[in-house]
Amino acid sequence: MVKHIVLFKLKETLSPAEKSDVMRRFKAAVESLPERIACIRSIYVGLNMNPAEEWDICLEGVFDSLGDVKAYAVHPDHLAAAAILKDAKCGRACADYEC
Repeated sequence: MVKHIVLFKLKETLSPAEKSDVMRRFKAAVESLPERIACIRSIYVGLNMNPAEEWDICLEGVFDSLGDVKAYAVHPDHLAAAAILKDAKCGRACADYEC
């Protein structure tokens, strides 16, 4: 099994309402992906509640293999969900590891 962890930082120029809207829409879109992308074993999006921390969003996915992570990354439904953050994010960090 492979755990796929992605952190996102949103632009400081977004208003609190804009940040909240983007975060909510991204969470809903990503958490609906297992219905359409069979290689996702589980996926969850956490929204940071601590303004003292750097990252705003944490995505945690579980896949059978790194190949499945790569297939998910290019799937059209994933790309549509990722597009929600396209103009709102200013940082991204990712780690994939065996679990």
